[in-house]
Amino acid sequence: MTDTRADTAKRSRWALLHATLATQRRNLTIATLIGLLWMCGKVAVPWLVGIGIDQGIEADDRVWLWAGLVAAAGIASGVFTAFRRYYAFREARWTETQLRERLFGHILRLHIGYHDRSQTGQLMSRSSSDLQQIQAFVVMIPITLSNLAMVISVTVILALTNPLLTLVALAPLPLVNFAGRRFSSSIHPAVQAVQQEQAELATVVEETVSGVRVIKGFGAEAVQSAKLEVEADDIRRVSIDAAKIRAKYLPAIELLPQIGLIGVLGVGGLQVIDGTLTLGELVSFNIYVSLLVAPLRMLGMTIAWGQRAAAAIERINDVLDTVPLISDPGNPTVLPTRQSNSALGAVRFDGVDFGYDDGLRVLNNFNLELAAGQSIALVGGTGSGKSTVARLLIRFYDADAGSITIDGVPIGDLALHELRRAVGVVFEDTLLFGDSVAANIAFADPDASHDAIERAARLAGAHDFIMGLPDAYDTQLGERGYSLSGGQRQRIAIARAILADPRILVLDDATSAVDPSKEHEIRSAMSTVMDGRTTIVIAHRPGTIALADTVALVDEGRVIATGTHDHLLATDARYREVLAAMSDADRAAAGPTGLGRS
Repeated sequence: MTDTRADTAKRSRWALLHATLATQRRNLTIATLIGLLWMCGKVAVPWLVGIGIDQGIEADDRVWLWAGLVAAAGIASGVFTAFRRYYAFREARWTETQLRERLFGHILRLHIGYHDRSQTGQLMSRSSSDLQQIQAFVVMIPITLSNLAMVISVTVILALTNPLLTLVALAPLPLVNFAGRRFSSSIHPAVQAVQQEQAELATVVEETVSGVRVIKGFGAEAVQSAKLEVEADDIRRVSIDAAKIRAKYLPAIELLPQIGLIGVLGVGGLQVIDGTLTLGELVSFNIYVSLLVAPLRMLGMTIAWGQRAAAAIERINDVLDTVPLISDPGNPTVLPTRQSNSALGAVRFDGVDFGYDDGLRVLNNFNLELAAGQSIALVGGTGSGKSTVARLLIRFYDADAGSITIDGVPIGDLALHELRRAVGVVFEDTLLFGDSVAANIAFADPDASHDAIERAARLAGAHDFIMGLPDAYDTQLGERGYSLSGGQRQRIAIARAILADPRILVLDDATSAVDPSKEHEIRSAMSTVMDGRTTIVIAHRPGTIALADTVALVDEGRVIATGTHDHLLATDARYREVLAAMSDADRAAAGPTGLGRS
């Protein structure tokens, strides 16, 4: 039973590569045919050398003719070598490209819960070094096929030429096969360990680079350096283990065919002395045996590359075999379109329960209803479930129970693309890409005109500071947009949401990264965007809360009170406690000098 499961896993492991290569069958066939022509050129050389010695040197002295024929065969072999390598590398790179696009697309389709648990460095490693291992193996496929043809052809020629010498020459091959099998079974776990440690190292490097501000802020460079040193030592250790395995087996795989060559020189030399073998035949035979050495050595390398590729495919399959928990329905429903002056964007949460992977309930019988065009502020303590509401609305996660509808349509019945174009979110942690300001604003609509981009920026209150940048809208932003202040990044994020023109807007603590003294600059932009649009504001500062028509107090995963900000402030003790706690947190973040975030 265990062997059956192992065989099934092995077939599954290679199914991905087989399916990918099936689309390249034509060009791989061409590469193989070119390899066969290369083989013909190589095989012709010993034959011509043997005839040239026997006839050109010892018989009629036409040595230049045979030398010319040997040179022609060598040139033909060299030309086909170039074409063989070109086609092999071209198809290998195409395989790598196809797999990379498939892997990248699948990673984007995977649900947020998967990304919450996965390390970025691990995914980066699978998308780079693991794919390179597969590419290196695919290069060897047409080359290996022509090498196999070479081995078979030469073996047949040798057997027809002199059966006894053939037995002497090929006697070590069973030992070569045995060594190859032992090498294959030993190197696979070692290579897998190397690739796993490389992924761990990539994780440390990625976290260090992306978190360099935190590291420098705490003076923790030594901490990260120590982590890197541990991972680098681990890579060195497992790489040396793999090198020991190669050092143990590869020399034997390369040496054993040479023993056959030594035997041929001894036995064949005696046959020449006895007159049963001509000098030309002996030289030709030796060259043929020599031709076997390189292909057999390459077969050993192919086994090594194959094991590396197998480990890489296994790691890539770990990602591709993960089924997205959030996906499009079989027959998506379309959201209703605007009829005359009717507003769109009504939202309803009805008895929603939800908990993350740890099993703790975050939302418990959560009920909330917004009429189209209405704005509501969700206020609650840390961990009360406010941001979870936004994540459920755009189906980053699915509710455990209850229903969520937009304009009367359950969100689970909508295609994800339509849902997420209908709901625009400005997250607390604003992410800008390493591109121009204009490209960041037009992220959801890359074909947007400059006028549309500028209009969105003006509505978001970002136009004036953008015009003050070195190249205005063409200014290239650094990684994550850290060359801008927190308020500037937030306004570009709001402009990005405006350009997407969603029917529902979620502002998830959109002013948290901005100093309270400058919050009014963002509030003005938010007020403009919210006008006439269904908006959920997740906030804790009174000025931002006051932008909404209604306030919902969320506590322990449910709405416990609703009303205007002033009404709740006057009548609800829990509401006052939450605002006071958040105000204390703001003051703590500002520090003893009163300097806040910009």
